[in-house]
Amino acid sequence: MVSVSLRDVKEIVIREAKKEDAKSIIDFYNVVGGETDFLSFGKNEFIRDLKDYENYLESVYKEENSIIFLATIEDEIIGIASINSNQKARTKHVGVLGIVVAKDFCGLGLGSKIIEHLIKWAKENKVTKKISLVTREDNSNAIKLYEKFGFEVEGILKADNYINGVYYNTLMMSLII
Repeated sequence: MVSVSLRDVKEIVIREAKKEDAKSIIDFYNVVGGETDFLSFGKNEFIRDLKDYENYLESVYKEENSIIFLATIEDEIIGIASINSNQKARTKHVGVLGIVVAKDFCGLGLGSKIIEHLIKWAKENKVTKKISLVTREDNSNAIKLYEKFGFEVEGILKADNYINGVYYNTLMMSLII
């Protein structure tokens, strides 16, 4: 657990998710899904069985090369970031990064703080050697954030997303650590 300060914001705590956070995480994702079209799901589209999601969080907690961090203010989730990794020997060194910040907290530096924390964790876990991510090609703020930490474009998935009648390309990016 770490506390961070942002511009004009109360103390933010970044901590590892636990089984008991399952309902709050599901609820958070269902709200933020409606705040942006840059996620892989929309409002109320993060449909998960609570017990199954609790089990998922428990399994992630036990993996040495996967983690989910919650950014909270007074126990309310305002951001979630994760690195999920395969457990197969040939690919367990690659973690897939996911991050979402509530709309009211975008542009305050929270994304940077969380990614910095994730990269530090990845370097210390002694398994993760590469962090991969995908983002829409037109998500310029996210791309700038990732590039700031050394992520590079590895490829483009053409017409990978379909939202409101429009196809969007997806960038594949990675960081070798």
